[in-house]
Amino acid sequence: MRPIFLLPTILACVFSFNGSALATESPPVVLTIHDNRFEPEQLSLPSGIKLKLLIRNLDAIPTEFESFDLSREVIVPGHGEVTIYVGPLESGSYQFFNDFNHEMRGSIVVTPNVK
Repeated sequence: MRPIFLLPTILACVFSFNGSALATESPPVVLTIHDNRFEPEQLSLPSGIKLKLLIRNLDAIPTEFESFDLSREVIVPGHGEVTIYVGPLESGSYQFFNDFNHEMRGSIVVTPNVK
């Protein structure tokens, strides 16, 4: 069999694998910025899982989501959104804040993942 005839089969396998991997990705955890507050102010998440965190800013002014505990720092433009990946995290509490307004704070509380 000629190698050129194997190419469509190989490509079909690669694309079907990637499609199934995307289909199993869990939806993002959403953190909203509204009226100079994080909503919710406290997120509860399971331990040991890598999570997609969507930070959506409904305010007109930018916010700088910063967390020393999570080693993350990202500017969320006014009326914009950003996605970051967090974890897998161990059980505990992880603080975050708006570096442009230090009174705007929140936390992620990670609890043991019960299977």
